[in-house]
Amino acid sequence: MSTSAKDTSAMQPQAAARGPSWLARWQPEDEAFWEAEGKKRAWRTLTVTTASLTMAFITWFVVSALVVRLPQVGFRLTTGQLFWLAAMPGLAGGTLRLVHMFLTPIYGTRHVVAFSTASLLLPLIGWTYAVQDITTPFWVLMLLAFLAGLGGGNFSSFMPSTSMFFPKRLQGTALAIQAGVGNFGVSVVQFVTPWIIGFALVGTMGGDSQTMTRAGQQSSVWLQNATLVWIPITAAFALWSWVALKSVPITANIREQMDIFTNGNTWVMTSLYIMTFGAFSGLSGTFPLLIRQVYGHLPGAPDPLTYAFLGPLVGSAARVLAGPASDKFGGGKVTTIAGIGMVACAIAIPFTTHPQSMASFPIFVIAMLGLFLFAGIGNASTFKQMPMIFPPRQAGGVIGFTGAIAAYGPFIFGLLFAWAFATYQSPDIVFYGLAAFFAVNVALNWLLYARRNAPYPC
Repeated sequence: MSTSAKDTSAMQPQAAARGPSWLARWQPEDEAFWEAEGKKRAWRTLTVTTASLTMAFITWFVVSALVVRLPQVGFRLTTGQLFWLAAMPGLAGGTLRLVHMFLTPIYGTRHVVAFSTASLLLPLIGWTYAVQDITTPFWVLMLLAFLAGLGGGNFSSFMPSTSMFFPKRLQGTALAIQAGVGNFGVSVVQFVTPWIIGFALVGTMGGDSQTMTRAGQQSSVWLQNATLVWIPITAAFALWSWVALKSVPITANIREQMDIFTNGNTWVMTSLYIMTFGAFSGLSGTFPLLIRQVYGHLPGAPDPLTYAFLGPLVGSAARVLAGPASDKFGGGKVTTIAGIGMVACAIAIPFTTHPQSMASFPIFVIAMLGLFLFAGIGNASTFKQMPMIFPPRQAGGVIGFTGAIAAYGPFIFGLLFAWAFATYQSPDIVFYGLAAFFAVNVALNWLLYARRNAPYPC
């Protein structure tokens, strides 16, 4: 499908008149332009925005690393409240992405990335103070969990921006690198948190320690370090974004961007991305609590954060590696393989959720990591499909919208698992439901995009 007249006319010098942060010309499909000046700027922009996106994911998922520690330092929270805290960043992230999906064609890459990154300081500073007082009201914790969703919102403006900087033949790779490396932020925060809270980061300036009780043993921790460590880095990345970035002259107001909703492919791709990123983000936010609820009562129970970071790590790495594969073999085919793998893993997990001992724990972890692996592959391949189905400006809007809806994953998964444990004392029904949903999406993808003579081969 060729670029629409609206998209073509938007790439004219009049966009530069909006200010010095706007480029006068951007034609990545022109090979001479790409080699002469486009390639260098595109990859530099990818580097800056990916660094900022990584901080966004760290902020978005820091609550998932904190909730398993809050009861251990004296916060009196029920299981339901813990799942709500883990879910709230997902609700905020999805809602804010619905706003972010419109921002880049209006305000440009430079302003959106710089100011969005700076906004992450609000939840980071707030949590730094809140965790030091066990009498902090639950509603304050919920508000801070919602503000952590600012990090989730950034995805739906950063990724459409990147899609505009690269030619179609490289968009699968570029988007997979940005999203995959950004997704590593989930693993980083879950891996770093247990270590960073173990010592006074900046002496007495960082606040007093708390007493953590785990398995009958007491130790001193500095829970505020989980967010304090990221504050100067976030501020530096916001400044870097403002100094280094420019905006491409592809512009549209909100009304013009609404045309994506008249295309049926928008809704199918949204469902496919719910399957992949919805599962990745939802399980990333709830994996620590799942380990705690399913295996926490057994002798020798594992520390959830010792294993929880592995899921996002596997999924993020798979997303980076699957980008070039999707460029080579086609996003539709890779999505089919990913979906089949997700069905198999979702069916396998319930066989490990009624343990009598720790013997089944390795199998549980392997099945969960398999689900993260295939979700990560599908995250990359679906983002290859969208730029092939839609013209550049619409592709950016669809990427933003699908990312917004799928970002509700942590919220939806948190509610589903809370309900499942309250009603059935088990997460099995959730995984069986996911398997059915995944299977429907595999069929849709095959019929529309992956089979021979598909109506929209991609």
